[in-house]
Parts: sequence; structure tokens; C-alpha cells
Amino acid sequence: MVGEACTRGTTNCGQAPNMSTSHIEAERKFEPASGANTAQGSSPRLDSVPGVADIRKADSQTLDAVYYDTVDLRLLTHGVTLRRRLGGTDAGWHLKQPHATDTRQEVRLPLQAGPPNRIPPELTARVSALARGRTLTPVAHLRTNRDRRLLLDRSGRALAEVTQDRVIAHHFDPAAGPHPDSHRHGTGTGSSTEATKWTEYEVELNEGGPSLLDDVEQAFAECGIVRSAYPSKLAHVLIQAAPDTLAPPPVPEDGIGEVVVRRLRQLFATLLALDPAVRDDRPDAVHRMRVTTRRLRSTLKAYRRFFDRRRSEHLAGELRWLGHLLGAARDHEVLGDLLITRLDEVPHQARQSALRGRLTAWSAREYRQAWQQAVTELDGPRYYALLDDLELFLDDPPLSARAGRHARKQLSKTLRREQTRTIRRLDAALSLAPGPDQDAALHSARKAAKRARYAAETARPLAGKPAKRFAKRMKKLQQGLGTHQDSVVGRRTLLALASAPTADAPWHLFAYGVLYALQQRSAEVALEELPALRSRVLDRRLSRL
Repeated sequence: MVGEACTRGTTNCGQAPNMSTSHIEAERKFEPASGANTAQGSSPRLDSVPGVADIRKADSQTLDAVYYDTVDLRLLTHGVTLRRRLGGTDAGWHLKQPHATDTRQEVRLPLQAGPPNRIPPELTARVSALARGRTLTPVAHLRTNRDRRLLLDRSGRALAEVTQDRVIAHHFDPAAGPHPDSHRHGTGTGSSTEATKWTEYEVELNEGGPSLLDDVEQAFAECGIVRSAYPSKLAHVLIQAAPDTLAPPPVPEDGIGEVVVRRLRQLFATLLALDPAVRDDRPDAVHRMRVTTRRLRSTLKAYRRFFDRRRSEHLAGELRWLGHLLGAARDHEVLGDLLITRLDEVPHQARQSALRGRLTAWSAREYRQAWQQAVTELDGPRYYALLDDLELFLDDPPLSARAGRHARKQLSKTLRREQTRTIRRLDAALSLAPGPDQDAALHSARKAAKRARYAAETARPLAGKPAKRFAKRMKKLQQGLGTHQDSVVGRRTLLALASAPTADAPWHLFAYGVLYALQQRSAEVALEELPALRSRVLDRRLSRL
């Protein structure tokens, strides 16, 4: 167990019976190699593993679990498992989601968190972006007889737990008769009559470091035990039952299309992973999901020549809607932080506390309202339809005839187009007189620089340093233009606060005026710095990859 904590927004983990806990689980799964002479019930010797001073046998366990998914296994396709398990020290509802290499985030709820035949709402909310309104139903029943050993260091600390699991699994089939043990979980569902049986090993870190997993793997390999081909027990039984459903989508043939599709798939996976974080209102989650949405849209727009135009434009439009939805909450958060920080520059510090509290309350209230609106829409048909369309687009990409062209050359041409587009918008903005029209034009140039930067991020795996340099310079320009835009929004907000019907005290109105002047000066400084930033992105050699 790498780390454990109560779900954000809850208190007193030890006393709330239906409160969820979450932790990061670091483990690897192993199985006997095909044809290996590994006796049933035997365990490999691990006393020679570096850092292990002693091995202690722990109590054996009998585990009985029912796994839930959609009929088309949408959770498992994305590496997510949801189960209700009896037995062991952590009986209850368990949701596991990919986290990083060799790690998963596990969210736990006790058995009494909901009726036996109904998944707790907290867990269904966490997989909403995957299920998208589809029913979660029992898909498998697993019984596991587990033998456990603890790897200890010289001080007696448990570095890791090594288990040998003998598994009997049934794949549920609603058309079949009821499984004889379904009443234990309250599922009332059916299953196939043939059982799948296998033996596997798990190594889960406690106090040990990641290198311990490598050392144990080497010890296993010496006795014919290798890394499992299956990421989970559920995958072991269901991949055999439905191999076509769980097969990864094909990757396009070599060419620019392959590069772009790979990038879009990475971004889509990130979007799905951030969905539950936004619903939980975890720190920075709204911002990260908004940025991911913008990256998806910008990539589709910058590389639109390599896809069916109608479908890519439709997705780009819906992603724009999602970005605006998330942006409302994020903008209030950023704006509040900006104004409160600059309040330190207002004179008469002794009177700042009341205004600081007023601005903090305003920012929190506006953010909360926008966040609640966003979460409501995340459970709506438009958002689910967008995710379905994205998934369909990426599973079977509608590539154009140009998609097979040489990737590096097409990446360079795309960056050159984005570079030209950004410079033209910036020059058009700088040619205007200061005022609302110029503010809008500079904001448009900022969006162009951001799109150019994201286009370069797509090129980076293939082009390396040249693409990184292009993205870095566009980011600098984007940030400079962003400072100007923050000033525009900040001044607009200060005018609204100062002219609100509930008039503030004269001191507060004076402070609003000082803040307005500070924001005006920020805009002027940003404009003064733009020519230097422009020259850094003007070099035509920048887009050569």
C-alpha cells in the first residue's frame, strides 16, 4: 500500500461507517510460464531477494467476489474493475483505476454502503464517463484461495506481501440459469456452467521501494514464473470469454495519421481519468480537464486535413462546448486568486482583511456555482454523446487520403501553418488602437499560439528537440498574451463589483479602483513585451523538424 486517505470532503475516517477510503496500490501479477514445471501449491524462494531479511507466513484467506461492468465491458476495456468482495481483511466494494506504471488507485467502501444488489452511488459516479448511462451488471464471479507471505527487512518492517492465488472463475451470462452462490451477493444473476481455473501470484508493496518488484520478478523467473499477460483477475477470465470485445483498437498504418491518432488516444484516456476527479472537486482537477479538452480540440483542428472534415469539425465543436463549461469554474478560481494576491499592493494594509474576505467569499461562491453546473452537465446526454463520438472516432479513425503521407514532413508543414496563423493574428491585433477591439484580437492571437503549441506537442515524440523548442516559444507568447487577457477580465470584474446594487464601503470602492489601475498597468507591460515575444516565434527555421 503506497498511501491511503479519506475521500476529499469527508472527515473522521475512523467513525463514518459508509465513508470511502482510497489508496495507491503498487503491485505486479505473475503466473507460471507455459510448460514450466511449477508444482501446484508450491511457492518460489524469496529469501535471496536483496533487502529481505526474513519471510513470515500470514493467515490464508478465502475471497469471494462479484465483478460489475456494462454488457460490452466498458470499464474493463479502460483497465477499471469494480467488485463486491467477501472475505479477507478488506471486505466491501472496491473500485480500481489505472494510475501509473505498476500502480492503481483503489477506492473502498464497506459492504453496508449500499444494498447487496445495488452499487453505491459514489462508485457509479466515479465510472460515469465510462458507463455513460449504461447499466452496470454482474459479469463474473471469482473464488480465490489465497496463501500469503510477508517479506520483512532487518527491522521487521513489511516490505511487501506476496500471495499465491488459486482462482475459480465463472463468467456471468444473464441468459443462463442462476448461479448457485449468487444469493450470497444478492445479484440474482446467471453464469456459465464451465469454470475457469488458474494459479497466479501477486506482489504488493508495503514499505518497500519500486526496485523490490524487479528483484522479486527476477527471483520468480528463476523458477519459471513470469509476468502475467492479464492486468487483473477479471481480465483473465473475460478476455478468454470475449477476446474481440477487449482487443485494443487497431493503430493506423505508418504515416502522419498514426502519429495524430496515437496522441488523440492518449488525450482521450487522460480526459476519462480526470472525470471522477472533477466530480470529487479535487484540487486542480477542473483546470487539468479543461486543458486536456483544449488539447484534444486543438489537435483535431490543427491536423484536420488528415481526417474526415465533417466528423472532426463536429467533435471540435462539442469539445469547445465542454471547454467553455469547465472554463467558467476555472476562470472564477484564477480571477479570485489574482485579485486577492494583488490586494497586497493596495495601501492601508490594516483595512485589507475585510476586503480580502469579501473577495475570497465572492470567488468561492462563483466557483462553486459554476462547478455545480459543470458536474450537472457531466451527467447529461450531450457529454455522454461527445464521449461516445470520440471513442467511435478513435476506435475506427476516419482518415483522409493524406493520412498515409510521411509523418515528419507533414508535422513540419502543420507547424509552419500554425506559426503563420499565429503571427498574422498577433500582427492584426497590434495594428489596432488600444480598446475592446484590440483586447478581443489579442485574445484570438493567444488562442492561436496555444493551438500551435499543442500541435508541436503532438510532433514531439517523433521530432524531439525541435518540436520541444517550438512549443516552448509558443507557450511564452501564450503566457504573455494570457497576462493581458487576465487584466481585461479582471478590470471587467472589478467594475461589476464596484457598481453592484449592494454598495461597498468607500474604502472598498477605493481599493477596487487601485486594483483596477494595477490591472491596467499589467496590460500595458504585457503589450510592451509582445514585440520581443513575437520575434522569438517569427523565425521560419523554428518549424523545421
